[in-house]
Amino acid sequence: MLDFVITVDRTLMTNHHGKEFIGFMTTSPAIGVPEFLWMWICAPKPRIDKRTGMPLEAPYGLRKVEAALVKAGFKAGVVDPDYLHKYVDHAKAVMIGHHDFFAFCAPSNTWWAVTKREPVNRKYFMRLMNSDAMRRFKKRGGKIIVGGPAAWQWLHVEDLWERWGVDCVIDGEAEKVIVKIAERIVNGDPVPTYVFVGADEVPSIDEIPTIVRPSVNGLIEIMRGCPRHCRFCSVTLRPLRYIPLDKIEEELKVNWENGIRHVLLHSEDVLLYGADGVKPRPEPLFRLHELALKYSETLGWSHVSLAAVVYAEHNGKILTKLTEEIFSKTGQKFIGVQTGIETGSPRLAKIIMPGKAAPYKAERWPEIVEEAFAIMADVGVVPAATVILNIPEETPDDCMRTVELIDRLRKYPSLIVPMYLVPMGILKDKAALLKFRIKPEHVEVMWKCLEHSLYWAPKLASMYLSDKKSAPVRAMVHLFIKFVEWKKKSIEKRIREYLEMAAEGTYEHKAVIEASQT
Repeated sequence: MLDFVITVDRTLMTNHHGKEFIGFMTTSPAIGVPEFLWMWICAPKPRIDKRTGMPLEAPYGLRKVEAALVKAGFKAGVVDPDYLHKYVDHAKAVMIGHHDFFAFCAPSNTWWAVTKREPVNRKYFMRLMNSDAMRRFKKRGGKIIVGGPAAWQWLHVEDLWERWGVDCVIDGEAEKVIVKIAERIVNGDPVPTYVFVGADEVPSIDEIPTIVRPSVNGLIEIMRGCPRHCRFCSVTLRPLRYIPLDKIEEELKVNWENGIRHVLLHSEDVLLYGADGVKPRPEPLFRLHELALKYSETLGWSHVSLAAVVYAEHNGKILTKLTEEIFSKTGQKFIGVQTGIETGSPRLAKIIMPGKAAPYKAERWPEIVEEAFAIMADVGVVPAATVILNIPEETPDDCMRTVELIDRLRKYPSLIVPMYLVPMGILKDKAALLKFRIKPEHVEVMWKCLEHSLYWAPKLASMYLSDKKSAPVRAMVHLFIKFVEWKKKSIEKRIREYLEMAAEGTYEHKAVIEASQT
């Protein structure tokens, strides 16, 4: 039996039908279809060893905690939430990591504010914590340890922290801390209620353990941290570390030997692997991809920055060469990535994210965005991009600049998603967490994002879900797109009226909120 059980709710304990980006649907409430069908589309149950309850694939962060404990000699493993009842009568601790425990992060907070309905990631986490298995575990005195990128959210829900009897919250990179916590639990010593892992306490490259069991969709971390220092981002508070190729290969082998044939290279900016500051360098990127292609039949990237796209292509056509190599080896026709536009305003870009455009000047940000989108369209990279609303220094003119930029991006295959600012990084502010006001100019940006994404969504869904096994999911996604298109047409006149009222200064705030909710 396991002494340390590592788990998470269904919205993360899944491989999303092998399509990582479908996972973003778990940040929303079910829209247009029953919730069980919504969950089947975005979070189906993974392949599981029914004897042990252990999934073949598990979220990468949970795998890192598992690896740290196993390396230290503890009996630890990741277990599917439906199988917790097999362990709670014997385990010493249940450890839970999450990207968004309570739907306070973007885009969950945006969908929640707009629809006034609880996103499924929050609902399913609450169900996990209220489950019979977890209540039984806590009743017999087991320890509950929580952490992951959303650990900070527990500081805003003290009532739930107490109700569920959470013993320790680990805020930050956990690989070193978790072993010390486990030792305390085994020895019967008290554990700290809250642990913040500062920049000087994060694990070094040598202290970051190699996963011992496969990760969801072959996700492999290639670097930690980001050198751009955007004011709204917590990732920039961590030191920058590049994972050496030999350690990356160890994890590639773990996935390959367990039948995982896809590789998803993960960092805040894949193109900055081995970079000279914020300037991509060809040699480390080509070596990384040569290695990854040895252990994959398809290959993807998690994130790229738009300035890195422009610089990489201008200096040696790095992006063209990388995609040509990937497509020739795998037969793929495109790569999907996540990226951040955030704003179309040069003024706001200079204030809130001057490093986002580096090595170019922040005043050129809209130009850089357009050029990056054009480059990606040419080389077969399809971005899912975000824009951020309610930044503290934002003005109505800044939002209009964003609207104008989105108009200019219409010809490039992409999705653009609006998000309300989560006050993280140096902007971290408890009071502002969910108390944002939906303004008329926000409705305008959200509407423009909807128009853009609906224009491209049918074609992109067909591309992304083109394989035969994805046919049922593809059909459901297309039905969902049709529903949204119908809904858009049904309320378009009303939205336009509200926007005209706003332009004339005759709107009522209640009406604007109703429009955005619709």
